[in-house]
Amino acid sequence: MAYDEKLAARIRSALAAAGAIEEKKMFGGLAFMVNGKMCVTAGSSEMMCRIDPALHRDLLKRTGARTVVMKNREYIGWMRVRPEAMRMKKDFDFWIEQALVFNQRARPGRKKA
Repeated sequence: MAYDEKLAARIRSALAAAGAIEEKKMFGGLAFMVNGKMCVTAGSSEMMCRIDPALHRDLLKRTGARTVVMKNREYIGWMRVRPEAMRMKKDFDFWIEQALVFNQRARPGRKKA
């Protein structure tokens, strides 16, 4: 699984104080679980963030943001963020903050039996 090591390091640093962090290889990248819930993923060049579905439409208006699509299905509440949309620290921090705020409210995912 190829992911951008520099992007992963940026995410790791940004999440350092966020609680229990676990890293898992998934979705073709490196997923960062915060308190047992997927929060952010580092891909080959993009970041994927789990955000509040109620904010999804408004966040799509931001440069470099798009809905996650897998197997022709759109996932509302999941955003891909292109490199140009997180080049500046303030923009990167914005997306991390969106993911962390939603992570605090999100229900944990299903556990395998």
